Amino acid sequence: MTKTMTKTLLVGAALLAIAGCAKKPPAQLPPAPATSTEPTPPPPPSDVGSSVVPGSRADFLAQSGTDTVHFGTDMYDIDSDSQMILSKQAVWLKRYPAVAVTIEGHADERGTREYNLALGDRRANAAKNFLVSQGISSSRLSTISYGKERPVANGSDESAWAENRRAVTVVPQ
Repeated sequence: MTKTMTKTLLVGAALLAIAGCAKKPPAQLPPAPATSTEPTPPPPPSDVGSSVVPGSRADFLAQSGTDTVHFGTDMYDIDSDSQMILSKQAVWLKRYPAVAVTIEGHADERGTREYNLALGDRRANAAKNFLVSQGISSSRLSTISYGKERPVANGSDESAWAENRRAVTVVPQ
């Protein structure tokens, strides 16, 4: 008896739920879309052949020239070449104040994992501090260190090591 009563109540509740979900037609339908014989005007002129969206990562790279600054062995100071690159990045960041970036610190393969993580952190923070000195809010800049875990150049020679000693400003897509 209890099972039958429970089943009946469940079926009744389900039917009520389904009935309550039925849509009723609106009292008045909206007017039909107007049909026009006039052609749609063309979009306003822009940079012809340019597919770079202002404020995008591609725009950042086009305006700044590069997203990477390099460092000497066991160094994390910002030299004059890096200052020029970071100054261009700061100009772009001022133009797009809603964009937040991440600065990645990297090291070459030599040294322990712990040492290289700490060195990558110092490199990322050196780049961040330079951008802050150029008027960029520190709340827009986050840092992360990858140490030697994400090399861009494979190899165990000076040219590969030089490419891997870097800080990279990453603009979201």
